[in-house]
Amino acid sequence: MALEAPLVFNLQRRVRAEATGSAENETLLIAADIGAERTTRLEALQKYVQTHYPASTEDGRVIVVDPDGVLIADSLGPDNLGTVYATPKRPELVSVLQNQRPYSQIRHSVTLGEDILVSAAPILDEGRFYGVVRLTQAMGRVQERVRAVVLGLVVIGVAALAAGLIIAFALAGSLSRPLAKLAAAAQRLGTGDLTARADTSQGATEIRVLAESFDEMADRLEDTVKAQREFVANASHQLRTPLTGMKLRLESAIEQATSGDLRRQLEAADQEVDRLAEIVQRLLLMARRIERGGPGEVDLSDAVGRAVERWSERAARRGATLDAIGEGGRALADVTDLDQVLDNLLDNAIEYAPGPVLIETGRTDGKLFVAVEDRGPGIPPEERGRVLDRFFRGRNAPPGGSGLGLAIVRELVDKWGGAVAVSAGSEGGTRVEIHLTPVEGDPAPQRTESP
Repeated sequence: MALEAPLVFNLQRRVRAEATGSAENETLLIAADIGAERTTRLEALQKYVQTHYPASTEDGRVIVVDPDGVLIADSLGPDNLGTVYATPKRPELVSVLQNQRPYSQIRHSVTLGEDILVSAAPILDEGRFYGVVRLTQAMGRVQERVRAVVLGLVVIGVAALAAGLIIAFALAGSLSRPLAKLAAAAQRLGTGDLTARADTSQGATEIRVLAESFDEMADRLEDTVKAQREFVANASHQLRTPLTGMKLRLESAIEQATSGDLRRQLEAADQEVDRLAEIVQRLLLMARRIERGGPGEVDLSDAVGRAVERWSERAARRGATLDAIGEGGRALADVTDLDQVLDNLLDNAIEYAPGPVLIETGRTDGKLFVAVEDRGPGIPPEERGRVLDRFFRGRNAPPGGSGLGLAIVRELVDKWGGAVAVSAGSEGGTRVEIHLTPVEGDPAPQRTESP
């Protein structure tokens, strides 16, 4: 449709140019036909003009004026003969009388109430000027033809646009349907449906190639997950059983030890077995993350209370104290995952920064948070962004850690759309803050404190 606008404009301009050119040529022929001889015999001239060029809607009106601009012949009749016609309202006559050159234009006629085509030509004979012939024609027929052509172009444009839209819709459907199926398969695969596959029989060649690549990736992913699940099962059986037997033997040896040095060595070995068991547990937990479902609801106060109960005895043995304050609240997360998060954070705080440990809950920026803050040596600012990476150990970190605790915390929190922030504590040490999404419509919790 936009391309038709200049076409219509050019068509109208060309029609007007052809109409004015044709009228000018016709006027020159009439002037040549009248010649000098007829201008000297006015009565014969009037009869000639009225006979040969009768005024009508189709042929228009022909008038002849003398060199002074006085009407001497009129195809409408002799009523206005002798009237001065070369006036500013008829610029075509004034122009030819002055320049003795043909003149044509399209202008609006106030008398007729429409546009008219006006052309005037001089009557010349052997270089002598005898007057002016003017031909006027109504533009109604020409404009009707132009409107008809424009309407035809509009109809053609609308039809072409409609056909284009139909074709585009059909092509878009043929392209989008296979892509929509591929996207649905990718979404199912992302939610854990390892059997999801794309339809490789539809769509363009490029889409079928993409679908085949997706299916190959899904096959490899399914094989990887199956191997991972087998690893989980095998590791659970192969590692936990020997570790349990080793711990029982160490506990028995500690009870039977008669030397203080031997007892201390056996107790240290027992602690290392416990640490090894925790590392195995963390690895297995990380491997099982892919098999988990959607989030549930967890009460932060209850989770903190359970953590304090689990870790109070060990904290006392290590010379640490646990304090819980805050408002609590219900967040979207898995209870087991949040327990694991708190276990990892408290384990790090008690093991590497014995002393006062604060567990705080509350709300900030529309999120619920639970934070564990210690007063230990802290983490250098340049390492705080990396302590969440797997197996990262800082330069000043004490020996014995695995570098997995905070990495597991981050992955578990990311899993439920949360975030982890590591910063310096208010009184030195380290503060690890977990942000979780609150349950919609959860009432404002009451602030609680527990030693």
